Amino acid sequence: MSRVGRVERTTKETSVVVEIDLDGTGKVDVSTGVGFYDHMLDQLGRHGLFDLTVKTDGDLHIDSHHTIEDTALALGAAFKQALGDKVGIYRFGNCTVPLDESLAQVTVDLSGRPYLVHTEPENMAPMIGAYDTTMTRHILESFVAQAQIALHVHVPYGRNAHHIVECQFKALARALRYASERDPRAAGILPSTKGAL
Repeated sequence: MSRVGRVERTTKETSVVVEIDLDGTGKVDVSTGVGFYDHMLDQLGRHGLFDLTVKTDGDLHIDSHHTIEDTALALGAAFKQALGDKVGIYRFGNCTVPLDESLAQVTVDLSGRPYLVHTEPENMAPMIGAYDTTMTRHILESFVAQAQIALHVHVPYGRNAHHIVECQFKALARALRYASERDPRAAGILPSTKGAL
């Protein structure tokens, strides 16, 4: 059974198309107009082994906020759609990723309940190219709200803003991959005592 999600989201501020295949090979085709964000979405697809297509046309003449936010919302909705009924998946996943001096620890529960805990070093450089570093948390908030997952992201230390953000996306990709993979011992079983996720 194919586990593909496709979402189109159009507002007065942005036009977004996202397609994700959870059982892909990490093939990525991303274009948001925000170079560093494209780089992070590339990390998400490649390290999650998700085939990921993202095409966003946003009001970058204002700033990158709407483009980044709406892409994250569409990505979360597409991820949820691709998960389907969640029967037979591991449900939980975690990964710790270093990137030089930075470290990210990510734990995820594909619970059906949106919740985010996010910590990263204070006093980061405010910008990475056109990417506002305060948007990382907002990306995760937006993704979690639409994907309906519980996500804990902790960066206990790091110095370089590029590394601090990138290790979060790499660890997120791996944690999502592990949680969404099919458990061969749980074929046909929903990983919940409630009978619903």
